[in-house]
Amino acid sequence: MTHVAQELASQPDCWQRAAGMADGLASRLPRTGERIAVIGCGTSYFMAQAYAALREGSGQGETDAFAASEFPAARQYDRVVALSRSGTTTEVLGVLARTRGTVRRTVLIGDPNTPMAAMADDTVVLDFADEKSVVQTRFATSALTLLRAHLGLHPDSVVEDAQVALAEPLPAGLVECGQFTFLGQGWSIGLANEAALKMREAALAWTEAYPAMEYRHGPISISTRSTATWMLGDAPAGLADEVHATGARWVAGGLDPLAELVRVQRLALAVSAARGLDPDRPRHLTRSVILSTA
Repeated sequence: MTHVAQELASQPDCWQRAAGMADGLASRLPRTGERIAVIGCGTSYFMAQAYAALREGSGQGETDAFAASEFPAARQYDRVVALSRSGTTTEVLGVLARTRGTVRRTVLIGDPNTPMAAMADDTVVLDFADEKSVVQTRFATSALTLLRAHLGLHPDSVVEDAQVALAEPLPAGLVECGQFTFLGQGWSIGLANEAALKMREAALAWTEAYPAMEYRHGPISISTRSTATWMLGDAPAGLADEVHATGARWVAGGLDPLAELVRVQRLALAVSAARGLDPDRPRHLTRSVILSTA
């Protein structure tokens, strides 16, 4: 079994542990009413998008999400929250360095023995969810689970949904599709973006992601009989019928959107296997992006 398959399967246990940590870490995490920015790169950026939508949508404070390379240095915040499995990502380290002494900085990392831990004002270590694989699964979802629990928005049923997502067979014929589109609304837009990234990383698949209501505004034109359109969360009225009318396959996300992401992770591994790829050695990727300063 690949590293990524083992790590993917451990998510229900990791989520339970992460959710259980939330109360004890409250002093290190954003307070209600704080204006915050959440940053990350790749998968961590998409988790930042999901968290930002959850926090602001629940009325707990203005919350922006940025790819670390696009952080607006002139904008004023009460706190910057950085997500980084490796604790070594160049762009995130750059933001932490530039904001030293001007804003409180909180980091969620997988390895405490990394430069990021020493640069933060508050450090949250999820070492139990750290990973050997290049392709992220459990660290990112565990970090989001912790943040979701801190917001009071973690339902106990999500762990059960994740177990279902691991146990149930994938829909027949899905692996053979030639193009995959993932849709979300609100906080699940970030999860849809991450779902598409998982398919690209692990399976070299042609994938896209959109806010569900935006899918009608152009992207639906690519849909054919070889397309799978997967909704993470509740779908807008009528959208499933419109997708069916194109001949594309519609996948309704009946589980909690975070558990739906686990189903997509499984699909990525299944497509990877069908194409003879090794998901532990994704093309052109490394576990952490460390840029040369030369």
